[in-house]
Formats: sequence, C-alpha cells, structure tokens
Amino acid sequence: MADEVEVRRSARRTRTVSAWRQDGRIVVAIPARFSQVEEDRWVQTMTVKLAATQARRHPSDADLSQRAETLSRRYLGGRAVPASVNWSARQGRRWGSCTVADRTIRVSDRLQGMPGWVLDYVLIHELVHLLHPHHGPQFWAQVAAYPQADRARGFLDGVAHVRGQDGPTPEPDEV
Repeated sequence: MADEVEVRRSARRTRTVSAWRQDGRIVVAIPARFSQVEEDRWVQTMTVKLAATQARRHPSDADLSQRAETLSRRYLGGRAVPASVNWSARQGRRWGSCTVADRTIRVSDRLQGMPGWVLDYVLIHELVHLLHPHHGPQFWAQVAAYPQADRARGFLDGVAHVRGQDGPTPEPDEV
C-alpha cells in the first residue's frame, strides 16, 4: 500500500519543493503556480527521495549485518564473524550487546538516524567482543583501529547526558 500524500500549495513558496512525514502521511510543499503535471512530477520525485532518506536513516537488519561484515573486513581483517546482527528495542541503556557464546550482536534501535560513523563505532565495539570478550587492553587496542572511535564515544556520551542516562562508561585504560 502506498503512503498517503498531501500536497500543500503556497503562494509564498516560489521555487523550492520540500517533503516530510507528518501524522503517518507524506507532505509535499510546492509553489502555488505549479501545473498539475509539475505537481505530479515533484510528488513522485520527493516521495522517492524521502524513501531513500528513510532507508538510509533506518537500515534493515540485513543492511546492518552487511555493514558489520564490511567493518569486520576493513578494520578487523574479517576475523569477527557474527552469526547475526539485529536491531533491538530492548537495549535500555546500552547502545549494543554481544553474546559471544552464540555470536549474536544486537544494536539499540535508538542509534537509528544517528550519524553513520557513530553506528559504525558501536558495531566495531560489538564485533571486537567476538575476538576479545572483556574490556581489556587487547579489546581497546582493536576498537582503536576504528579512526572515529574517540569522536563516536564522545558523541554517545553527549547523547546519554542529554537524555539523563549518564553512567559509568568504561574507558580504554580502565581494565
């Protein structure tokens, strides 16, 4: 079933077209002067763009798994091979978790929409658990192979602070 689309024409809008989701439908704002043909073309264009943005911000479990595989190859020599990588709504205060025994990785759905380099850091962190289960020096050395690690940790600490979820975050030098 296709999404319901609401077109809003505006005399104040002269050249730009924009689209967003609101109350379960897609809203496309266009200049009032547009013909029906132009409206139809822009509704199609903006609906496709919005879907692409949505897919990029909210990747599927399969996309997440593929991303983890790519990161493992790039930063861990392909040695971290999870059995599954899935989004989870049950991560509470955690950004991700890894069960080494069955090689499963779960990533908090709160990360959806965050910058890709932040998601990549969480995936790297969980992938490294498959190689080093505990937060020891070898673990942190492997995580540090990801160039955005410190930046992503700071970003996540800031998000946690704003949400009032401050808590002890293990530092690389704390073993």
